[in-house]
Amino acid sequence: MVDAWRRHTAGGSVDGPTVILVGGYAGSGKSEFAKFLGGLTGWPILDKDSLTRPLVDQLLIALGGEAHDRSSALYREKVRPLEYKCLMEAAWDNVDCGISTILDAPFISEFSQAEWMQRFQNRCRSKRVSVATIWVECDPESMREYIEFRGAARDMWKMESWDEYLSGLDLKLRPQGPHFVVDNRLGAAVALVDEARDVLSGGGL
Repeated sequence: MVDAWRRHTAGGSVDGPTVILVGGYAGSGKSEFAKFLGGLTGWPILDKDSLTRPLVDQLLIALGGEAHDRSSALYREKVRPLEYKCLMEAAWDNVDCGISTILDAPFISEFSQAEWMQRFQNRCRSKRVSVATIWVECDPESMREYIEFRGAARDMWKMESWDEYLSGLDLKLRPQGPHFVVDNRLGAAVALVDEARDVLSGGGL
């Protein structure tokens, strides 16, 4: 990250592309952290929701579901795999052009599967791409506060059935294979990100 920041601010050669996977539960602060990394490195961010939401909403309606559903079997089995396929294919397009990329998505199922993680690592290795996997950890109270603040329609079920939603989360989840954990409990990491932005914008590094 430091090397990428130096190249971004002062110019310089690039050794090869890097893919960063930033995952975490809804409201964990993963998108904020991904944006910080993007600002630090100058690398593009592919946010799953920004990239696929309009198509996902319409596909759910076409399949007889509700546009903002992100909790039903219909979404999980028929739509979610396509959503992540679009995200990953866009990432490979960047990588094939030598462009380092930051992926912002929950990655709950993917990070839980050693086979998926190994396939991803192997594919990156075959393309001589460096990989960093980041899990943003957060406490339930902070996640709920952030979800309420953003007021997204796709979060309606979470808010209406918070206890049920929370019971389905594995708060001890960690990605299979090498990874970094960003501790954002009580919003600590987001606060540090804001401080780091102030330092960077003021030329303190």
